[in-house]
Parts: sequence; C-alpha cells; structure tokens
Amino acid sequence: MYTPSEPREKGTSVSDQNIPDQLRYTDEHEWVERVSDTRVRIGITEYAQSKLGDIVFVQLPDVGGETESGEPFGEVESPKSVSDLYAPLSGKVVEVNTALETSPELVNSDPYGEGWIVVLEIPDVDDLETQLEQTLDSDGYAKITEG
Repeated sequence: MYTPSEPREKGTSVSDQNIPDQLRYTDEHEWVERVSDTRVRIGITEYAQSKLGDIVFVQLPDVGGETESGEPFGEVESPKSVSDLYAPLSGKVVEVNTALETSPELVNSDPYGEGWIVVLEIPDVDDLETQLEQTLDSDGYAKITEG
C-alpha cells in the first residue's frame, strides 16, 4: 500500500492503488461498506489520503446527527490543506471512529480498515439499496482516479 511518506515507484500510477471491489465509492473519494441490512461504514479512499498527505486531524460528526448525501459532514486536515468530508448517503450517524481523535494518521496507514470514519444507519433497506445504486463500483471509481 502506498502512503504519502513513501516515495512512489517510477512508472506507477493512481490506477495501481488499492480499490477494493466489495466497496462502493463517490467521486468525492469516500468509500462505503455495507455492514448490515441498514448500516454502512464510511471512510476516505487510499487515493484521497495519498493526495492529502499526512492526516493530522479529523473532525468527526456528532453521534445522532443526520447526514445528507453530497453535503459535508466533517473535515480532514493535513499540512497541505483542510478538506471537507462529503456524505455519500443520507442517514443517521450511529458510530464514529473515536480512535481518530488521538490517532488521525490511521486514515493514512489503513484507510479501508482502522481508518474508517463513521457508521450510518439508513432507516429502510430499500432506501439503502437505492442510495447505494447512486455510488460507483470499483471500476467506475478507478476511471475517475486515472488521469
């Protein structure tokens, strides 16, 4: 896995990055993992964290708060910039990754694992299915990161 502190090998491209097939993606570089009938876990992609550089702070939303698809729900900060996190789905925040409060670098070291950001609950299975259809599969996401 590429991390910003490691030099990229000559000849490698963004398409060489890890884009797990089982996840869904947004063009804002968030990933979505279905963890139950009505819950999803969300984080930022390896591509996003590599472009941001070393993550030094993550602003998490409040548990119990609502997210609206396409709207900001938090921020990630690196020495390069502060970037909004955009909700890939509309739902209720039922869990946040409190480990990021003291170890924001988990987003860099394990973006698809320990670096997850929130868990959302969508009240209806059909609504979740409909919302997931609006996201990208791994091939679709790979196409937007090439270039």
